[in-house]
Amino acid sequence: MTDTRLTHIPAPEGVLPGNGYTHVVMGTGRFVALSGQVALDERGEVVGEGDPAAQARQVFENLRRCLAAAGATFDDVVKLTYYVTDIAHLPAVREARDAHVDTARPPASTAVQVAALFRPELLLEVEAFALLGQAAGRTE
Repeated sequence: MTDTRLTHIPAPEGVLPGNGYTHVVMGTGRFVALSGQVALDERGEVVGEGDPAAQARQVFENLRRCLAAAGATFDDVVKLTYYVTDIAHLPAVREARDAHVDTARPPASTAVQVAALFRPELLLEVEAFALLGQAAGRTE
């Protein structure tokens, strides 16, 4: 776990608590933005064609690798944005997410159903924002 100091406010006064997400996450440190990740492996092949659960697992593995490249982990993630071609895929996305995040202190999140992604066989895309503690991460 990196030295990120995050404050989670699951339900600000007058706001209904979220189911599996935090309404407000704030902290100090270095901001990291991850491009949306899809279910492509390192060769560019689709993993889990037609299978939202398999695609979600690959997406979160890709996110994990991108976070690691920045010296971060899912503990540093403050916001996830989900783009799904069918809102019915959200349970599979949540299951993959819950295997990676602290479900007692989940990041903020947004879910959006979209008409399509850049390849027709892709069912979801997830982007992430993270905040690294002052001493964490790589400097290049």
